[in-house]
Amino acid sequence: MYDIIIVGAGPAGLTAALYALRADKTVLVLEKGTFGGQITYSPQIENYPGFAKMSGNEFAEKLIDQVLNQGAEIEMETVTGIRDNGATKTVITEEGEHEAKAVIIATGVKHRQIGLPNENELVGEGISYCAVCDGAFFKGQTVAVLGGGNSALQEAVLLSEGCKKVYVIQNLDYFTGEARLVEKLREKDNVEFIMGTVISELEGEKSLEGLKLIKESDKTETELKVDGLFVAIGLIPNNGAFADIAGLDDWGYIDSDEACLTKTAGVFVAGDCRKKQIRQITTATADGSVAALAACRYIDSM
Repeated sequence: MYDIIIVGAGPAGLTAALYALRADKTVLVLEKGTFGGQITYSPQIENYPGFAKMSGNEFAEKLIDQVLNQGAEIEMETVTGIRDNGATKTVITEEGEHEAKAVIIATGVKHRQIGLPNENELVGEGISYCAVCDGAFFKGQTVAVLGGGNSALQEAVLLSEGCKKVYVIQNLDYFTGEARLVEKLREKDNVEFIMGTVISELEGEKSLEGLKLIKESDKTETELKVDGLFVAIGLIPNNGAFADIAGLDDWGYIDSDEACLTKTAGVFVAGDCRKKQIRQITTATADGSVAALAACRYIDSM
């Protein structure tokens, strides 16, 4: 019997573990993929307070070491559900079951990918999924943004402030994002829209060198030389296994606010997998501390 089981070993989950351990709680962290989460794919972080520059791997390794030194147990297991027993919870995995007094869900999200060969190899070598995180590395260069919703348009606005040229590539003949963002981009001399077009190929082996495009209407093929590509075609929350116990919104995110509570007493949520406006490392770690302290108060009141 653990005090707290944390599902997910990204920044939110590991921060939650750190706070819980420092409150003298026993903690088990379960992770199905990469210890450290998606941040491990980021080649450089320059917007985390207190650190001028570090790689995503460095950040993750420091956090994992810190949590292990505090006494956490970390296991590679895929969680398939949580059962509410009242005073205790059962976390069900593909390997078995674990018991705890409280559970924190910190499964994060994954970026929707284009699905082209070499995409994973070029992440961090020209391909990014976050202009806030990586836009500064492309100052004075030519980049493309893939997508036509608010996220893509906002990325393009941000990139246009520092990049020489920004192409916005949308597979439809219209944008699905807000008209005010479209107009803001239309007013910029260094932004160009490429509508009704898809990316058919990523050029470059060790780093991104360009894109091959196909116009949907007549299948015309063109090449576009860019230094970077920002993919903004949506996020996929990893919450399917928790729909009943945590409650999801219409987009699949756990329906919780800054208090990090779910609809089930003793089950908490932290990080990008919950409903929120800003998804950054800082907001994930903040959630982790809030959820852990809430879980500790819950256990102490039992």
